[in-house]
Amino acid sequence: MILQKLTILNYRNIAEADMLLSPNVNCFVGSNGEGKTNVLDAIFFLSFTKSTANNIDSLNIRHGEDLMMVQGIYDLEGMQEEISIGLKNHQKKSVKRNKKPYKKMSEHIGLLPLILVSPGDSELIASGSDERRRFMDLVISQFNPDYMASLSAYNKALQQRNAMLKTEEEPNLDIMAAYEEMMAMYGERVYAERQRFIEEFIPVFQQLYSEISGGNEQVSLRYISHCQRGPLLDVIQRDRYKDRAIGYSLHGIHKDDLEMLLSGFPIKREGSQGQNKTYLIALKLAQFDFLKKTGSRTTPLLLLDDIFDKLDAKRVGNIVNLVSSDRFGQIFITDTNRENLDKILEKSNGDYRIFQVNGGVITYNP
Repeated sequence: MILQKLTILNYRNIAEADMLLSPNVNCFVGSNGEGKTNVLDAIFFLSFTKSTANNIDSLNIRHGEDLMMVQGIYDLEGMQEEISIGLKNHQKKSVKRNKKPYKKMSEHIGLLPLILVSPGDSELIASGSDERRRFMDLVISQFNPDYMASLSAYNKALQQRNAMLKTEEEPNLDIMAAYEEMMAMYGERVYAERQRFIEEFIPVFQQLYSEISGGNEQVSLRYISHCQRGPLLDVIQRDRYKDRAIGYSLHGIHKDDLEMLLSGFPIKREGSQGQNKTYLIALKLAQFDFLKKTGSRTTPLLLLDDIFDKLDAKRVGNIVNLVSSDRFGQIFITDTNRENLDKILEKSNGDYRIFQVNGGVITYNP
C-alpha cells in the first residue's frame, strides 16, 4: 500500500497542506511543537478514524475554525482508493471511501493497515493495563474483522451487568445471568484471539529487540487473563456478591494484562531509558512485521515519530539499518535532527522526499 497524496485542511495546527508523497521514505523536519507529529496523526486518522491525541474529534479542528478535513489517495495493490474524513463543529464526522459514506465505521478498520511508533508508546510500560489491552486490540482488529465485533458485544454485556450491580434494588438474577453468559461467550472468543496473537508475536518481537540492542538482553511478554483460571462464566459468577457490594465486575477479559519482561523481571522496574525505548520500538516494529505476514492484504504504512531520543549511537545505527532495509514499505518519519534522517536516506536505495514543518506550514524541500 502506498499513500500517494495527503491533503489536510484545518487539522490541529495545520491550516492547509497538499503533499505529493514518495512511495519509499517521507521525512518531516522541524523543531518541537511545529506540527510534524500532526502530519503523522492525520495519516493515522485516515486509517482509524480517530486521533492519537484526542478522543473527542472536535478538538482536532484548528483553533478559530469550524470544520476540518483530511483526505488521502492510496494505491492499494494496484487499485486507487480515496479516503476522506470531514467534521464540522457540533456535527457527526463523515468518513467516505471513493466519495461514498460508510454505513458503519467498523467497515473501514483494516483497509489501511498502519503502525505508529511515537513517544506516547511509553504509556505501554508506565500506565495501567488499559494501554496494553489496546495494544493487542489495535493489531488484531486490523487482520480479524470478527474480533472487534466480539469485543464490542462483550463490552455491551459488561456495561449492562455493571449497571445492574449499581442499582439500589436487588437485580433480577435471571437477567444478570444472561448478561454473564454473553460476557463469557464473547470474552472467551476475545481471549482465544489474544492468546493466539501473543504466542505468534513473541518470537518476532524478541528477534527485533535482539537486532536493535545487539543481542545482549533477554526480553519476553506474558499474557495474563482470568480465562486462565477456568471457564469464564464460572470465574465471573464466583464473586457475584462481591461485585454487587462494590458496584462493578471484578473479573473478565476487561482485566486482561500483558506483562513486559526484561531478563524475567518487569521492565517497568528494571529497564533503563534506553532499554525501555528499545523495547517499545521492537514491539511496534514487530506489530508491523506481524501485520505484514498475517491477514493483511497489503504492506502496512510505518510511521516513526521522534524515535531516536534517549538511544545511544549503536542502537540508533541498528534502527537505521532496520528501517532502511526492504522489509518495510512506505515510511513516514519525523525528527528535529536532520543528521539522523540523512543516515537513513544514505542507506535507502529508493526515492525519498523531505518536508520542512514550521508553525503548521509544510514546505517540500527538493
